[in-house]
Amino acid sequence: MKSSSGLSGDTETAQSQVSVGMGLLAGSNVMLLTILWGTCLLVGKCDLENSVAVDQKDEKRFSLTGSGVSTDIWTSYAARIMVFSIIPFVIVQLPQVFHRTSDNRLAILISLIVAISFVIAYSLYQVFQPWIQKRKLALSKHKHVMSEILIQLKTNALGRLLTTDGDPNKVVIEKLFKTLDQDSDGYLSTADLRSLIIGIQFDDMDINIDEAISQVMRDFDTSHDSKIDVDEFFKGISRWINKAKRVAIMERGKLPPSMKLLEDFDKKTKKEQDQFMDQMDEVVEDVKNVKWHASKAVGLLLLGTIVAAVFADPLVDAVDNFSTATSIPSFFISFVILPFASSSEIVSTLIFVSRKKQRTASLAYSEIYGSVTMSNILSLAVFLGLVYIRNLTWSFSAEVLVIVVICILMGAIASFRTTFPLWMSLVAMLLYPLSLLLVYILDYVFGWS
Repeated sequence: MKSSSGLSGDTETAQSQVSVGMGLLAGSNVMLLTILWGTCLLVGKCDLENSVAVDQKDEKRFSLTGSGVSTDIWTSYAARIMVFSIIPFVIVQLPQVFHRTSDNRLAILISLIVAISFVIAYSLYQVFQPWIQKRKLALSKHKHVMSEILIQLKTNALGRLLTTDGDPNKVVIEKLFKTLDQDSDGYLSTADLRSLIIGIQFDDMDINIDEAISQVMRDFDTSHDSKIDVDEFFKGISRWINKAKRVAIMERGKLPPSMKLLEDFDKKTKKEQDQFMDQMDEVVEDVKNVKWHASKAVGLLLLGTIVAAVFADPLVDAVDNFSTATSIPSFFISFVILPFASSSEIVSTLIFVSRKKQRTASLAYSEIYGSVTMSNILSLAVFLGLVYIRNLTWSFSAEVLVIVVICILMGAIASFRTTFPLWMSLVAMLLYPLSLLLVYILDYVFGWS
């Protein structure tokens, strides 16, 4: 009677399980990042205005450049994490790249350790992500307060805040200090700051006057005596201006006039604020019961691994029998048919993205990137462990290559932009048959596996 686990069955069965599993892993990842990615863009498209998709507005129909999907900054982060998740694949293939087959087992072991480490790190990231989001939101709000106050100070200043050399103008800033020091005691108190800030309109942001005053005090009051002297004021304003200068130089390559400098900095901080705010409406307020959530995540991962091991043999048998009955190569079944049959994300993701909102599009694409990331590290760790323990043959260069290429291509696209015009769906979908053709040629023509 055949064992239900590749860990205790015969070597041939274990090798078949890994082969089918790697085909399924590669096929699933490629399908998610090409067919499903492109279909989500087709289903969730909205009209693009100022390079941003307008929620639930779809009047341009199938305009390749006038319609598309926008996501938030957190989705870009998820795509970057996905790109890093291919590192174990690269490590395990190094002996083949450098023709050092004698180092195969060492590479497999190192890749296994790295994959397990990534699983733990990614699980912890998921647990602490709400806290990370809140922290980044707080930092973006702080920078926007800085920019608004600097613009207000520039308006009130009797001269240029920057000298001709681009340095903070000490004379003008000290005059500005005396203007703000209403009781002429040589210090700025919370009352003086309130008079400055009360006239600033922080748009529709969740920032009140007391919060803004506290931020100024934290940045300027280095003596911690709850008041700001002229030296602290100059140094604080200088630090803020230098931050705006660094942003301008990075974006423009040169330093614009002072008012343009502050306006550009304000626009950038407001845009960053909007990006972070998009996903905060449903983020939990506090990370509670961290140990319980971490334990639950680990338990679910172990349960999923056990279930996969238990049903591995029946899956391999089904693939072999179907391949024999239909004369379809088992590679084609595991790489093409199984991913569509076993992927639970397809229907739910398309339903979600069909609501045509940036929020739902962000979550849909984040789910795609997250699924690929977990597949790259958790599923690979299971297969590497099986190969290492049973001393099996690692001969999946074609599958690894296509995973690495597709993850890098799609990850690079999603990492550095948040709006995707409709024409990108055609590019993504075209990558699917090209990936299938590449694996087939490498496996069956050049005999890589």
